[in-house]
Amino acid sequence: MTVKDTSATDGQSGDAALARLSGTLDVAIERLERARPFAKARYQGPVLDVLGRIIAQPGGLGVVRQRAARMDAAGLFAGSDWDRPEVLMPQLVGGTLMSEDPAFQALEAANLARFLAVADGEARHDNLHQEGARHFLTQVLALNLKDIFGVPDEAARTLGARYDLKRKVLTHIADHVGLNDVLSVLVSEIWRLLEQRSVQVGVVKDMIAQIAIALNEKGTAPGSSRLGAERLVSALFGPTTASRDDPGIAVYLERLSVSDESGLSREAMGFARAMHDTGLVSDYHAAFLTWALEYGDRPLIPEALGLGSTGLDCWRHYRGLIENLVRRAVTPATPQAAYGLAMLLDRGILHHAPMVPALERQLALRIGGVARERIALGFGPAVSPETYLLAGVLRVLGQPLGVGQGANPTCQSARAIALWALNDPDYLLHLITQVAEFDTLLMQFEGTPINSADLPAGLAGTGPIDADPVSVLLVAHLDRIYAEMGRLCAGRPGDPHTWINPQFHGWWVSRDCAVAVDVATGKLADYDDFLRRFFAAYHPDYNGGRPMGHPQPAGIAVTDAQQTFVGWHAIAILRVAEDQSGRMRVYFYNPNNDSGQDWGDGVVVSTSGQGERYGEGSLEFEAFLSRVYLFHDEPLRSQFGQEIPEEVIRIARDQAISSWAADRQSG
Repeated sequence: MTVKDTSATDGQSGDAALARLSGTLDVAIERLERARPFAKARYQGPVLDVLGRIIAQPGGLGVVRQRAARMDAAGLFAGSDWDRPEVLMPQLVGGTLMSEDPAFQALEAANLARFLAVADGEARHDNLHQEGARHFLTQVLALNLKDIFGVPDEAARTLGARYDLKRKVLTHIADHVGLNDVLSVLVSEIWRLLEQRSVQVGVVKDMIAQIAIALNEKGTAPGSSRLGAERLVSALFGPTTASRDDPGIAVYLERLSVSDESGLSREAMGFARAMHDTGLVSDYHAAFLTWALEYGDRPLIPEALGLGSTGLDCWRHYRGLIENLVRRAVTPATPQAAYGLAMLLDRGILHHAPMVPALERQLALRIGGVARERIALGFGPAVSPETYLLAGVLRVLGQPLGVGQGANPTCQSARAIALWALNDPDYLLHLITQVAEFDTLLMQFEGTPINSADLPAGLAGTGPIDADPVSVLLVAHLDRIYAEMGRLCAGRPGDPHTWINPQFHGWWVSRDCAVAVDVATGKLADYDDFLRRFFAAYHPDYNGGRPMGHPQPAGIAVTDAQQTFVGWHAIAILRVAEDQSGRMRVYFYNPNNDSGQDWGDGVVVSTSGQGERYGEGSLEFEAFLSRVYLFHDEPLRSQFGQEIPEEVIRIARDQAISSWAADRQSG
């Protein structure tokens, strides 16, 4: 039935219908609230039925948003995939909004209303902070941009009411969060994410594809937003002269075959420029590199990879190995391996004696059993699991600080993979070989052997599939071993990370550990001494000017923009240095996929513009310290910062006590 809205009478009729449905919804929610936990499923159906009718009404989404927090607390999402908003994936929203099942449509609409309420500050959720909710909604809009800007195609028209509902929900989100210029906001968000050089760029590439569609169908006014969007689109779909019109791989290769040497050099440099500008690799770039393997005596690969002096030196010494890596890892299904390889070479790690044989072993590796099934499940059949894994290895070794945990509670394992890639890359390849060939990991804890095959599943279950191939392979095993190390520490006084971190990560972790809270009570313990000790360990003005030799694991108390405690989180301190303005900053690695976060009270993590290198987050020293609850230090140092002025200690203490430590003071 087509709803007309052409008269005042119709408007009044619609308002009355919405008011009646709102009352019916309130009754259904009240019954759900009163239901016992085991009976929630019985009362969810009536709520969803009314929701389906409300969201079809003009203004209905506003009604749902007003009741989103109440429905959540009542248990509407209990027992469903929507029960944990912090792990939801924005790329799935569009499909669910057009589901053939009205209950799924209603659940997704209610979930988005919940995110809107949190993003606007109208509601709070223990596992979802305001900036996180806004970020999620921005990604949803980016991934479905054509449904906001574009003209429905034939496929969309055949979906009828389902497509209309999707478009209505997306438009409501875009209007309500104040995205007057959605494209401008999304382009800025994409560039912000790209500056962090994540290993996983699939979602970003999907966003850019949607922007390309929107530009083609709708266009936008000239200006910086359009220029930024076109730079992104051209980096993926036409970064060079011969690929600018996005002709398709077959036509592009024909053009290469008739190009002269000067033209080929321009192509190579154009690809390198676009790749290093964005961190993204075009499919045309992958095709060019494969084609260049067979091109004459003049090597084009170093130019196409944009290698610096260190990378060129590696090329001269290990050309055969590098060509084999290109041949086996860089494909249209795995183009990002090219960027990983370029960064790996510029790191110079091939000059580390064990690395060449380790990579040659990786080239010969054959994945078996469950490990093979996991890679195939996570990445599909476009290329072999061996190719996916090798491409993942190059990306992780080239971009260690780009490793992310995905939507998984596995920050410890993600941090370990990143730090091994940074500090001990041949050891990481050793672990990869173990799991790929034998589907187990062997490690030790203070001389006690631990075999992951003998252990129950940890928090990661059978492992993530929304992560990079190295993480998909290793995380389930690392998670089990980490949990087992915790069990072996049972009964010891203090925080178990004191013993776990050096054993789990490596010899370079300092053997002493400072903890801000009493493990048994959760209350602050000798907090001022904890703060002074951190200054004495890491601040150049109070530690004798000693720079850090190796990154050190640390634990932070994450807070949201309202300073509310969210949870404990594993990060790594990378270095401490002055920024351009002379302020001392801590530069750190955060495995949560996006380091740019607002932790409240002006503690906003910077990811660029303050001296950060790719993948680093940073905060001024005192602001960072205000969120630290655990760090490692050398045990031989017995005097801890007694000379540190009280006023600098007070800054960190006050910011902690006004946020995560507000209810943790003793007595």
